[in-house]
Amino acid sequence: MSVPQAAYKKPVPRPTGDTAPFWAFCKKHELRFQRCRGCGTFRHYPRPLCNKCWSFEFDWVPVAPRGRVFTWVTAHRAFQPGFAEELPLPIVVIDVDEAPGVRMMGNFMDGTKDGELTVGMPVKIVFDDVTDELTLPKFAKA
Repeated sequence: MSVPQAAYKKPVPRPTGDTAPFWAFCKKHELRFQRCRGCGTFRHYPRPLCNKCWSFEFDWVPVAPRGRVFTWVTAHRAFQPGFAEELPLPIVVIDVDEAPGVRMMGNFMDGTKDGELTVGMPVKIVFDDVTDELTLPKFAKA
């Protein structure tokens, strides 16, 4: 259930000209990443230039919302007051299955805790409509 932006108690991303399309796709519950037209390299966070071939040409390519745990750290203190009720909170980095080289960082929407995580564990990327304006990609056990 989303809330007005002013009522949401956690920090939120601020879309830029480069990142706004990514957040717009998330709002539609679609996972898309930039893929270079020159060399086929996926990139995330979105940016205007390919770091492999320097091309400015790219497409927003849909990928299946699946990945595997690369690593994680568990926060035991709230680094921002809005997270206090979720402690201890695993902050997870995943490799996205269909976008080689793309890693995403986030947390679990399904309450998965530190002791349940393993490197390589399959995850689903799910979408959390946190405010009326913003949808965040989060993770759940696959």
